[in-house]
Amino acid sequence: QVHLVESGGGLVQAGGSLRLSCAASGLTFSSFDMGWFRRAPGKEREHVGAISWSGGSTYYADSVKGRFTISRDNAKNTVYLQMNSLKPEDTAVYYCAARDRGNDIYDYWGQGTQVTVSS
Repeated sequence: QVHLVESGGGLVQAGGSLRLSCAASGLTFSSFDMGWFRRAPGKEREHVGAISWSGGSTYYADSVKGRFTISRDNAKNTVYLQMNSLKPEDTAVYYCAARDRGNDIYDYWGQGTQVTVSS
């Protein structure tokens, strides 16, 4: 059974930083692209970014480009989201997701971790 468990969320002041982690189990982690998503209250889910199975390719939404960085450690079955220069509009529940590199959709999702940025 596949499990994705996010951690590292919390309350931070605007301008601060947080690093989210997503630990994966039950899958061949190095064969999966990994994505980070977020959902703010009253808003649609947003695809924040993604990293390819090898770590060689990344994608970022315009809203976070230059502030967020995705990385992965395939030896630890973990993907990270480093968030710098946080803004109140970054407040959301953040989810990681896994997509088999042969697929277009994300197959597995974590439960999410809350990030709150105060002004």
